[in-house]
Amino acid sequence: MRFTYFTDYSFRVLIYLGLYPDRLVSIGEISKAYGVSRNHVVKVVHHLVKHGFVASTRGCGGGLRLARAPRAINLRDVVRATEPDFDLVECFNRSDSRCRIAPSCGLAPVLVEALGAFHQVLGSYDLGDVLARSTSVTKRLGRPARHQTA
Repeated sequence: MRFTYFTDYSFRVLIYLGLYPDRLVSIGEISKAYGVSRNHVVKVVHHLVKHGFVASTRGCGGGLRLARAPRAINLRDVVRATEPDFDLVECFNRSDSRCRIAPSCGLAPVLVEALGAFHQVLGSYDLGDVLARSTSVTKRLGRPARHQTA
């Protein structure tokens, strides 16, 4: 399984905002820090705002911040909000599947179980856990280290 870039960038935005809880952050700042297109960051941020992970303040002096505490942002919830589907193999999408062995295949149940375990592990972590493990991220981004995980 591989996350889409959209999910990857969503995690990056949340991490960045979590590293700087004491101020508003601009889209341009995030874009520059990660070397990601501003347009991509705009789309990601819009989606994260829509799903209640990020708060946005418009106008002069505006910017972005986390909409809730890092400990209240579950990684599984982020993935579910950003991934279009979890169709690991063709037969997972029953409306488009052309797999001839799907009704009697022994692989699909194994993959369903693996996907469940994947979601279970993600569900046991939150953004606070990620931030606690991200001790040198701010150095890599060229910013002073200041973050809180509570």
